[in-house]
Amino acid sequence: MKRYGLPKSSLLRKTREFDRVYRNGKRLRGNGFSLLYLAGAQPHSRLGISVQRKTGNAVRRNRIKRIIRETFRLHREIFPRTSDIVFAVRPDFRLSGMQAVHTAVMGMSARWEQS
Repeated sequence: MKRYGLPKSSLLRKTREFDRVYRNGKRLRGNGFSLLYLAGAQPHSRLGISVQRKTGNAVRRNRIKRIIRETFRLHREIFPRTSDIVFAVRPDFRLSGMQAVHTAVMGMSARWEQS
């Protein structure tokens, strides 16, 4: 049976990978979150998610991360290609579902294509 999950090769997992994006990447601010991206040497884009503890309890933080990962898995075409991306969630982030995350990222896609 074929697995439809997001492979670990599509995720930023090490602190130094996150730090590299935070130091050298470009930042786009959204409503309750920021997207940082840095063109990478990988043939595909990779995602990292950063959620502050102030955002809520562990259940809420993990739900936010699951929805962001699923949005990335299903709609990779809206994210910058061959880039390392950090989705940094701020405490005022309002989550109503996967469609809300998709719409918010779609609104930013025109801005990163210009830069």
